[in-house]
Amino acid sequence: MHRQTLSVDTPGRALVDITRQVTEVVIGSGIDSGLCHLFILHTSASLLITENADPDVLHDLETVFARLGPDGDPDYRHTAEGPDDMSAHIRSALTQTSLCLPLDAGRLRLGTWQGIFLWEHRRRPHTRQIVVSVAG
Repeated sequence: MHRQTLSVDTPGRALVDITRQVTEVVIGSGIDSGLCHLFILHTSASLLITENADPDVLHDLETVFARLGPDGDPDYRHTAEGPDDMSAHIRSALTQTSLCLPLDAGRLRLGTWQGIFLWEHRRRPHTRQIVVSVAG
């Protein structure tokens, strides 16, 4: 078992490709075959596997989630940190806080167009922590 925590700086609300950083942890683990588990230590950001070739996919995901969890909804009661506070929690609840990926020959077994993304749901920049556990 190998475990490492990644720190990822976000620019504010965006999908940040973390495939390279996770791949480096997997390679550094020296584990050839097994599983890579990722867990984000936050309630207003999430993890996602999605297409990494066409940036329009990322834009369209943000468009849909803006409709599902709009900022500043007057019905929200939890607004302690501003109008994007509760909407960030909604977005996180509708996505994933952990991912599990297979390893094959010491590499992540991702599809051709798949990438691993940290999805920052808050408008301002943050530093997010992701625990990466590699077992084989």
